[in-house]
Amino acid sequence: MSGTLYLVPTPIGNLGDISRRMAETLEQADFIAAEDTRVTVKLLNYLGLKKPMVPYHRHSTEASGQAILSRLQAGESCALVTDAGTPAISDPGEELVARCGETGIPVCAIPGPCALVTALAVSGQPTGRFTFEGFLAMNKKNRRAHLESLQGEERTMIFYEAPHKLAATLRDMADTFGEDRPLTLCRELTKLHEEVSRTTLGQAAAWYGENAPKGEFVLVVRGAEPLPEGETSLEDGLDMVDRLRGEGLSLRDAVKRAAKELGLSRNELYDAAVKL
Repeated sequence: MSGTLYLVPTPIGNLGDISRRMAETLEQADFIAAEDTRVTVKLLNYLGLKKPMVPYHRHSTEASGQAILSRLQAGESCALVTDAGTPAISDPGEELVARCGETGIPVCAIPGPCALVTALAVSGQPTGRFTFEGFLAMNKKNRRAHLESLQGEERTMIFYEAPHKLAATLRDMADTFGEDRPLTLCRELTKLHEEVSRTTLGQAAAWYGENAPKGEFVLVVRGAEPLPEGETSLEDGLDMVDRLRGEGLSLRDAVKRAAKELGLSRNELYDAAVKL
């Protein structure tokens, strides 16, 4: 009979946030699969635990994943942890969970710390519907393309960002979503220097363009305002252009026809279509 893979969240900054159930799961597991064993050993020392550990991170998903899978199939139980937060959320643990699902190995998720939920709850932004976009690309072109695909997104958007990329990301967001778009910028959540700033993309981009950021950030961006009923968006135009291209029209003719029928700017629609 196979063992169980336990997804055990770890504190995102304050060790006091670990629950009794998380600690008991780590204690009872046969071994721990850790993103960085040097980080996890500090948590184990805090809990007074000693456990065998194996590395599992984005550079070792294939080899380590197969080794962990084999031990689970042999009946051992494994606690999967990241350096901070919930495993398998914007994390290579996603692949291990999928492989367990494919082979019939039970997976048990323990609820606990998660930066995106913590940031959303404190943001003051609408929480009924949201989309988690994770980390944006390092490459400027790919980052802008990702943001442009979200221009019509009406749900609250949540991003993770590292300090060395923050200024460029905020500038690209302000250019894409508008200087006045509301932003809640969460820094060092649950840690000693936790900071939650409710501002706009333009103000944040200007500030961090001149002041070096420190710490890890979660950006909670207000979604786009819904279009008045009956109005069409640039995304609607792009969808129509794509459909017309599939019918054999050239890009220029498809743009011309879509812009006319939907009442959109031909130049704006053409520029957007070329970027895609």
